[in-house]
Amino acid sequence: MNQMMPVSPRRERLAIVLFNLGGPDAPESVRPFLVNLFTDPAILRVPGFIRPWLGRLIAWRRTKPAQENYAVLGGRSPLRELTEEQASSLEAALADEAGTEARCFVAMRYWHPMSDECARAVKDWAPDRVLLVPLYPQFSTTTTGSSLIAWQDATRKIGLDVPTTALCCWHSDQGFAAATARLVREAYAKARAELPPEVPLRVLFSAHGLPESIVKAGDPYQWQVEQTVAAVVAELAMPELDHIVCYQSRVTPQVWIGPSTEGEIERAAEEKVAILICPIAFVSEHSETLVELDVEYREEAEHLGIPGYFRVPAQNSDPAFIASLAQLVRGAFQSGRSLCSFGGGRQCPKQHRDCPHEKLRVDNLARAKAEA
Repeated sequence: MNQMMPVSPRRERLAIVLFNLGGPDAPESVRPFLVNLFTDPAILRVPGFIRPWLGRLIAWRRTKPAQENYAVLGGRSPLRELTEEQASSLEAALADEAGTEARCFVAMRYWHPMSDECARAVKDWAPDRVLLVPLYPQFSTTTTGSSLIAWQDATRKIGLDVPTTALCCWHSDQGFAAATARLVREAYAKARAELPPEVPLRVLFSAHGLPESIVKAGDPYQWQVEQTVAAVVAELAMPELDHIVCYQSRVTPQVWIGPSTEGEIERAAEEKVAILICPIAFVSEHSETLVELDVEYREEAEHLGIPGYFRVPAQNSDPAFIASLAQLVRGAFQSGRSLCSFGGGRQCPKQHRDCPHEKLRVDNLARAKAEA
């Protein structure tokens, strides 16, 4: 009599979609990449009938300097490869999850693979659930918010209707803060060893800036950046640490949040203080770290006579960072929420009206009123 072989229970398929900015993959991709960026309503906040031509004008004006920046990197951005390495590392970290099969996908916002391409790949894999994970620790309407809208549009077009959770932010998650603090501590020790004992060392936690008007309208990004720095500094446990939060990459004549990274470099030069720059809102190396921080700001610091200029590397696929990301994924899947932060619910103070949890609350109230 033949014995039946036991049938293994089917593992639940979990698709994890990693959001990132994207970057041109060749010199000829720079212009279309910039057009995609500057015609995004989340970035260029002008009336819709003006945006297409104004966005293209801005892209045209910025193409040559952007191509010069990417030429330093061999004519292309390394962001796609680094993000795909993070996806592979995260997938490996989740490989032994009982009862589940996790696969990571990458959705770039402004260059390939973009949301449409990623959504088709997810649909072909036929997952039971989807988790959207921004590789931006802090939520902003200009980054995670824009990516969420693009993803919703892409899935609607192809009919991808699967239970979906979005992890909107993880700005001061303990694992992330500890992994980042370790990188800062190592870079600080190395810098300190290269400096004369009498030269002070200041840490500049540098994040991408935003126009002040966007923050005043309710975007929680600046508050979340400050929470990240507070969490990392707490993990460092260096009571005498000289540090400040500052913002880089100003690209329009508007008033931007500050203080600026350039201004803090100038102040450090005046005070004869060496600086260690930590990119606190980026978890992958790209043009703003490899060119803006490593080349442009370094040259300015040397020109001003700063006694030492050092940088903390981005996380990339650092094992401790990937482990923290894996733990965030587990928590988000277990939350049962359609939208969650690393702490489960809303993190931002009430004045930050663009917190996605606040928008979800308002939408739910409106829906309930309409159904009543």
